[in-house]
Amino acid sequence: MKILVVYYSMYGHVLQMAQAVLEGVKEVAGVDAVFRRVREFEDIERDIPQHEHALAVWNRQRDIPVCTLEDLKDADGYVFGTPTRYGNMTAQMKRLFDSTAKLWLEGAFEGKPAGVFTSTATAHGGQETTPLTMMPPLLHLGMIVVGVPYSTPGMLHAEGRGGTPYGASTMAGSRNELQPAPEDLAIARALGRRVAEVTKKLRG
Repeated sequence: MKILVVYYSMYGHVLQMAQAVLEGVKEVAGVDAVFRRVREFEDIERDIPQHEHALAVWNRQRDIPVCTLEDLKDADGYVFGTPTRYGNMTAQMKRLFDSTAKLWLEGAFEGKPAGVFTSTATAHGGQETTPLTMMPPLLHLGMIVVGVPYSTPGMLHAEGRGGTPYGASTMAGSRNELQPAPEDLAIARALGRRVAEVTKKLRG
């Protein structure tokens, strides 16, 4: 049984969250964790060497395989992660969803659990809208959406950090000066674990 963790990250915050999600998936016995990144646009990839921080992050993830349609078809459950762009997923992540028409026609995703996570610059920059607007494609594809219940440690708070019932989240800061809070990473691990557990129950 495979859980596919798919993410897009330019400045490293979503990459850290994705690695925490992966750890959570691996905590569930009898489940194989598959780690993939979303393909970058060619023009942005050419521009990355001009930006020191983005280049460092790019070099950290170059050896992580790019997600393919075969990866998507083979998985039994999913966790998708993306930064926010104006309250929505990145175009890179949207392109991945848009490429799945053939699999949609086959019903390849139907009945498979999926969760989402994100990173935003500020507290009101898409912490809730990004997970919510990622869900319609999942529902169109026939997936079963898995959120983060408030019984999860760290969810009930009034601090300047992430954590939503719609998906794990974190804040990067307006100048990317922040790192994911330990509580945010713990919620990401909990999301990965929960998607794996739900998948095992439904498809085991």
